[in-house]
Amino acid sequence: MKPVLFRRRHVWLPTFWGALLLLALTAAMAAGLAFSAYRLLAPQSPAAGARTLVVEGWLDIVELRQAAATARSGGYERVLTSGGPIEPSMDVGGWQTFASRAAAQLRAEGLTAIPVIAVPAPATVQERSYLSALMVRAWVKQNDPTLASLDLYSAGVHARRSWLVYRMAFGGSVEVGVLAARPPEYEPQRWWATSAGAKAVVGETVGLAWTACCFWPASPE
Repeated sequence: MKPVLFRRRHVWLPTFWGALLLLALTAAMAAGLAFSAYRLLAPQSPAAGARTLVVEGWLDIVELRQAAATARSGGYERVLTSGGPIEPSMDVGGWQTFASRAAAQLRAEGLTAIPVIAVPAPATVQERSYLSALMVRAWVKQNDPTLASLDLYSAGVHARRSWLVYRMAFGGSVEVGVLAARPPEYEPQRWWATSAGAKAVVGETVGLAWTACCFWPASPE
């Protein structure tokens, strides 16, 4: 018996109208993702009862002003600022760390009624947000071990990725909420209309996907 090298198969292909319908559905899905991308990457999800606000120290001046306003209006009892060393080429005010720079800027914005505490992180070439989160976790463990919840203040579309690594760092011991600053460079609901918005959304989408699927840190302990 000779071996069979080929076999007939029926292949279903869409008709012209079927292909047109598939194209329309694909375009509708793409448009839906485009309209919802910013909202998904920049969530506003504060933790219930949170009275501690953690502000990522690398935020720019406009975003830090928004953080100061949020701290005042949100009824927070203290603010922690995070971040590692500032490279000499980026130093514009003599601050050694982003944490100390952000704390000083928040005080300069009039946030003086509650404590603003810098929680600096050591130098690292990778996973800086996670290391900053570990430093905040260590500060909480030492200074307020009964803390039940806190809110993280981050920048626009970076917020969901920072939220993810902070929850990884705290490991469920503290409920972590998140708030996202409004970007000053582009209109959030029309992010695709500018190169700054497109770069931010596309870049953070890739970064979030990598963090979610490929970043498995060691135990925070």
